[in-house]
Amino acid sequence: MLFNFQAFIAEMREKEDKKEIVEKYEKWFGPIQGEIKDQQWYKEYLINFANHAFKVPEELQEEFDWKLLLQLVGGSFSSECMFEKESQEEGAEWELTISVKSGDQSVVKKVSELWSFQIMRLYEIYVEEQMNLHILIKEEEKDAEAILGQRHLRLERWKLMLESLDRDELQKAAAQEQASKMDDLMSQL
Repeated sequence: MLFNFQAFIAEMREKEDKKEIVEKYEKWFGPIQGEIKDQQWYKEYLINFANHAFKVPEELQEEFDWKLLLQLVGGSFSSECMFEKESQEEGAEWELTISVKSGDQSVVKKVSELWSFQIMRLYEIYVEEQMNLHILIKEEEKDAEAILGQRHLRLERWKLMLESLDRDELQKAAAQEQASKMDDLMSQL
């Protein structure tokens, strides 16, 4: 895997503008050990984001934990995502599109079109975001309520989005089966 959580934490410790995040996090939650999936913010929040298959850059298929990236994207407050198919052909893969809005600007990208350095940067942004939110939950009581409420909303919206994708797939399969049966019936006449 190209993204190394512990190496990223070590990098943050070295950067003047990032080391405070690590220090605050460790003050509240103890030493940062293990991988992302061992962290409290993952176990309490991101683990709840169900997986869904999506198209990834072919040459990077084995280089990243795509399920984890999807959970990080789904749980992020700083971006939105959606699944879409470029064609209605059978076997067409779902594209995961991520949009990030900053001020007046909005950037929209398909994961399948990203370079490895861009995917690495997404991991870094989303991990740092989750760490900061987890710190805020401990430090600021009024912020904690808002953050936990937003987390709940994002998770519910995620579940609804995946249910609608599944429903669409089932409807298409049923329509194809019905058309096939109708063709069979017509050929018997």
